[in-house]
Amino acid sequence: MPRFMPFRALRYRSDEIDDLIAPPYDVLSDADLDELGARSEHNITHVDVPREAQGPDRYQHAAATLRTWIDDGVMVDDDEPTYTLYRMRFTDASGAERDIVGVLGGLEVGPYGECGVLPHERITPKASTDRLDLTRATDANLSPVWGLSLAGGLTDVLAEPGEPVASVTIDGVEHTVERVTDPQRIAAISAKVATDDVLIADGHHRYGVAQAVREERRAASGDAGAAEETLVFVSELVEEQLSVEAIHRLYRSIDVDELVSALDVGFERSDAGDLDDTTLAQMNERGALCLIRPNAIEWLTPRRGVFDEVRSLDGAWLEHVLADVPHEVDYQHGVDRVRDAVDTGSAVAAVLIRPVSVAEIERTAREGVVMPPKSTFFTPKLLTGLVIRSLA
Repeated sequence: MPRFMPFRALRYRSDEIDDLIAPPYDVLSDADLDELGARSEHNITHVDVPREAQGPDRYQHAAATLRTWIDDGVMVDDDEPTYTLYRMRFTDASGAERDIVGVLGGLEVGPYGECGVLPHERITPKASTDRLDLTRATDANLSPVWGLSLAGGLTDVLAEPGEPVASVTIDGVEHTVERVTDPQRIAAISAKVATDDVLIADGHHRYGVAQAVREERRAASGDAGAAEETLVFVSELVEEQLSVEAIHRLYRSIDVDELVSALDVGFERSDAGDLDDTTLAQMNERGALCLIRPNAIEWLTPRRGVFDEVRSLDGAWLEHVLADVPHEVDYQHGVDRVRDAVDTGSAVAAVLIRPVSVAEIERTAREGVVMPPKSTFFTPKLLTGLVIRSLA
């Protein structure tokens, strides 16, 4: 079972954090970084996505910037190990009111399956060592991983408010953080998380970086110290809290007619009319995917019997019919972005898929299997800068 630990959180001294925090690095464009960086010289992007220097020096510059903020009192450590309750309140794309509560702490790092931490989807390889180099230089976990606890009742343990720290509303989502210092409550949170597995929902690559740092430090000194854990937001895997959207498929390096022929093996195509705000809802009603190609938008309705031996996931069905067809696939969230990719020719075609249900996420986890890459898009995204965890 997973070890979950409090730590001395590094936080901004000010509770006016609107100009200091940012969305996670992997959803930010250059324009976003320009805008966020201009808000304040202390905006977290100056450390989390350093651009003031180039090449390897950028990571040392980020580390120096963080150290200056600490020395100048811009950021301060908690006096003692704490947990941080993190609440997100919002209305999801379907109009449902959501209220997520989780806790930021240090979750055990180790090989998947050996420490109570599991991946929920196959991980797409990344050649860049950006996050690893940044973690080495800053000696800190800057962005949290999102973990889903299979421990029933965790929400109840986190329900009582902690000491208010900061609150900010961004794009209609209210983000609130509260500090927990009471030893008995800290012990209760640690004990509850340790009763069942934690599934990585978002941040597989960040957890992979944590695994690499742990191994480096163990090899160097025999003890990884604070790198035995990494910064994770742990919330309970419950349907009423989670908003799960789809990540759609973009296809390249294949002739569009060849792609269509391969899809025809598993799906019946029919005209879908125009792409509009009702398309995703109609996909759910029809039990169909949606193919977008130049000058055509079509429903993809699974053929009877073709996928009987395949897990009932849109991404798995697509992998099945395209398994022997050379192609490249990329992933994109948002129908407008998908359509733009096809219209501009950056993808020869795209397929819209349906969101994976929370019940299917739990079933997959309980059975010890993983989903295809980029099967789920959990919203809203956790903010960076609310809490930093030192590895020193």
